[in-house]
Amino acid sequence: MKLKLFIDRPILACSISLLILMLGIISLVNLPMEQYPDIAPPTIQVSATYTGASAETVLKSVIVPLEEEINGVENMLYMTSTATNTGTATINVYFKQGTNPDMAAVNVQNRVSKAEASLPAEVTKIGVSAEKRQNSQLKIMTLYDPTDTYDTKFLSNYLSINVVPQIQRITGVGEVSVMGNDYAMRIWLKPDVMAQYGLVPADVISVLDEQNIESSTGTLGQDSDNTFQYTLKYRGRYETETEYGDLVVVSTADGNVLRLKDVADIEFGTESYSFHSELSEHPGVSFMVMQTAGSNANEIIENIEALVDEIRPTLPAGLVIDDVMNTKDFLDASIANVVKTLFEAILLVLIVVYVFLQSFRATFIPMVAIIVSLVGTFAFLYVAGFSINLLTLFALVLVIGTVVDDAIVVVEAVQAKFDEGITSPYKATVEAMGGITAAIITTTLVFMAVFIPVSFMGGTTGTFYTQFGLTMAVAVGISALNALTLSPALCVLIMTPHATGEEGGKLSFSSRFHMAFDAAFGRMVTKYKTAVKYTFRRKWMIGVSLVAAVVALAVLLKTTKTGLIPDEDIGVVFVSVTAAPGSSLAQTKHIMDEVEGCIKEIPQIRIFSKIVGYNLMGGAQSSSAGTFIINLKHWDEREGSENSKDAVIKQVFARTAGIKNAQVFAFSPPMIMGYGVSNGLEIYVQDRKGGDINTLFDHTQNFVAALNERPEIQSALTTYDTRFPQYLVEVDAAQCKRRNVSPSDVLSALSCYVGGNYASNINRFSKIYRVMVQAGREARLDNESLNNMFVRTSDGEMAPISQFLTLTKTYGPESLARFNLFSSISVNASAAEGYSSGDAIQAVKEVAAQTLPSGYGYELSGISREEASTGASIVVIFAIIIIFIYIILCSLYESLFIPLAVMLSVPFGLAGSFLFAKMFGIENNVYMQTGLIMLIGLLSKTAILLTEYASARRKQGMSIAQAALSAAGVRLRPILMTALTMIIGLLPLVFATGAGANGNISLGVSTVGGMLIGTFALLFAVPVLFIVFQVIEERVMPKQIGRASCRERV
Repeated sequence: MKLKLFIDRPILACSISLLILMLGIISLVNLPMEQYPDIAPPTIQVSATYTGASAETVLKSVIVPLEEEINGVENMLYMTSTATNTGTATINVYFKQGTNPDMAAVNVQNRVSKAEASLPAEVTKIGVSAEKRQNSQLKIMTLYDPTDTYDTKFLSNYLSINVVPQIQRITGVGEVSVMGNDYAMRIWLKPDVMAQYGLVPADVISVLDEQNIESSTGTLGQDSDNTFQYTLKYRGRYETETEYGDLVVVSTADGNVLRLKDVADIEFGTESYSFHSELSEHPGVSFMVMQTAGSNANEIIENIEALVDEIRPTLPAGLVIDDVMNTKDFLDASIANVVKTLFEAILLVLIVVYVFLQSFRATFIPMVAIIVSLVGTFAFLYVAGFSINLLTLFALVLVIGTVVDDAIVVVEAVQAKFDEGITSPYKATVEAMGGITAAIITTTLVFMAVFIPVSFMGGTTGTFYTQFGLTMAVAVGISALNALTLSPALCVLIMTPHATGEEGGKLSFSSRFHMAFDAAFGRMVTKYKTAVKYTFRRKWMIGVSLVAAVVALAVLLKTTKTGLIPDEDIGVVFVSVTAAPGSSLAQTKHIMDEVEGCIKEIPQIRIFSKIVGYNLMGGAQSSSAGTFIINLKHWDEREGSENSKDAVIKQVFARTAGIKNAQVFAFSPPMIMGYGVSNGLEIYVQDRKGGDINTLFDHTQNFVAALNERPEIQSALTTYDTRFPQYLVEVDAAQCKRRNVSPSDVLSALSCYVGGNYASNINRFSKIYRVMVQAGREARLDNESLNNMFVRTSDGEMAPISQFLTLTKTYGPESLARFNLFSSISVNASAAEGYSSGDAIQAVKEVAAQTLPSGYGYELSGISREEASTGASIVVIFAIIIIFIYIILCSLYESLFIPLAVMLSVPFGLAGSFLFAKMFGIENNVYMQTGLIMLIGLLSKTAILLTEYASARRKQGMSIAQAALSAAGVRLRPILMTALTMIIGLLPLVFATGAGANGNISLGVSTVGGMLIGTFALLFAVPVLFIVFQVIEERVMPKQIGRASCRERV
């Protein structure tokens, strides 16, 4: 199909663009919206509970058998595990990016099933779960009571019964976790009374097994001639404290009955009493809502908020639901900023275009090109399964200056024909398109080719590059299609030659502006050509400049700060508080109240939630730990760096510095959900030789102390401690034999009395809860309490279990962790101000080499692991892209040397980009790298405008120098228009503020710097490089008869 077809048939050209617009608009309405695409690795969480067991017992009997089976499951990256003194076991298995999470869950569950035969019966009774762990946290909300009428037990279960089930039914909601305790029927045994009746805990558990059951009792009269049939309905499980108290424990022949209430206190309580939570000094319970992969975060949150608005009027009087963390706030604010930047960029680009074209009609054509290209790209996003996120929107902002370029080339070429004296728009357009079609196709292919290699990368960074790059490539492809179809058609329809003074009559503003601009620009072209001639005579200057640019690029690449993604202010701060080892919940609450008093007056805080008994950094319950979730005021209310989340974190550290009996650590949530709990470094110090945990702890303390001495580290700490007060329990087997008692019976009685036992179930409020058997609080205060706990011998006598046990006071950890089957201790660290996360990772590497002896090592986890694994990939990516472009240019020019004139112009721009990053303190992160990849394509595309024109003039018989000089003069205007539209269009990113500002600045500064310096250098370097390589070309590869020009080949 000849391109003249679209000039002759403008309605066809318009119809193609309208079709692209319609598809784009339809797709835009249906595209999901989220902060980032689903880029965190799929994670499967295996959970089990061994009630009453210590961390060491859980590790040996639960985690080790499970890990041995799970290790090596298909596509597994690594796994972490934690065992706690509360009897919980958690294993997180991380998989390669792109792994189907459903299949991963099935594979892990199959491995778990194989291991269940090796687990304790108590564990398998409760069950071992293997579930997809959702990696995107949408909201943290709190139900609280400003009137202090209700306690947290009621609030927690009100959420579980009335609120959470409704939220779980919203499409896209994955998991809803309530940070509280479910109801449970508590049977508080009286050990002394039970001993009087010759009873042990196993007897009570047996009673529950016998009497608290559901049973199918059949139907009377079924399959008979009776008039009626009667279904037999057994009352089933008991529901109230009174009913449980009336359970018969012993019934004698003389009619005496011993009931459960005679040997125990019955209470409808909770499963655990290890939590206490508040919101702004009032009772409150928080719950987290997680998102499933591929769903629309914005829509989900809107549906949740609509549901919560419906629920609020039905809440008991005085109760309030409020947000503590809402990702939609940051999502809305950051996307609004990007959209605002998008419109600002379009406006600035159009102003630049008008200045160069001096015609509103001519400016209208690039404006249409921008709209068609940007909107049409949404159709591709929908088909490719992408979403509207910060990456794709940034890509559209960056591509504005590029998509307008093709239309500018068309309009500028037509205007040039007008300036040559052609007055017919049709003839001017036909002749112009004949001269630029090859250049448009060539430059577009080269620019799109930049993003082909990176689209095959895997992992998190691969997802970044793919979504960013393909979005840009498609937009440029649509702009090229538009430039070859709609733009020439519009040129024929609406463009006219500028009026001149020779025609008489009053000149319009546009005509006067055109004449003045052309005169001024003509003088600039003359001076530019003079300067270019100067470089022709001193080619060594370009050579030296090129070497300097390459050296500068190498140095700057080595010294520029590195990171994965910019650290943004998302409006939330976490504060982790760790009290002295062994602190009770009451003591920890007292410390948390003290911390609360220090931070509640920070002016940037809107609201905060306090959770006592939960270690956010360790991800487990702990009586000696607590967490604050702080929600900051809106970004509009705290403008300026003094009101940023970093400033708030500093205030938290400063205000709590006087608290000596606890460790306080403030940090921000991760930018990418699914990569741990903090935005800092997560390090696991490993014992790889199977040594003692105390030795590992000593080495970890030395490691942390050395880290805190490094200037790159703001703070490093571990919440791990081996100094929790404990008793080592030993059973006297000889004494057991003498008294005819099994050691397992002694331990079973001890476990039930002290640790508790999940004995049965209870149905209430249309839900199922546990029945827990345990000694009363006062009966298990200290080791003296064991004297009042009895076990029954085989002779029927009751003996205190203290006779069979020896308790030795010792110290040990509250939890035990493993990383890839090795014992480990987690360390959290954050980069100091002025240093990047890459600097901090390098510091960790150096400190580990100095402080960790042979047999010990470390592993990074979360987002820092991803960053470390991709640290050197940018150099490889640049090399692949440049080689890829070179191969394409060789095939298009049928030359091995001319493409080098294009490729050697790229280092100037890359060096300029890193120079600006260094000047502005920007780190080399994924945002900057995607801008650099685009910069390579854009500079190559710009250089092609020169070399393509010079090659054509050379083939027409011009000398090499004349061809290069002619190309420099003719192509100056489109090159300057391309550069200025990109640079000025990106200025709103450079000066961005508010939500998402760091990402905007990273992208804007690096691209503007590279484009500014790269274009300036290119204007002088490419003509000289063309002369050099054209001479080499003609000497090494003699001309072939009939060889077509690049334009004809395309």
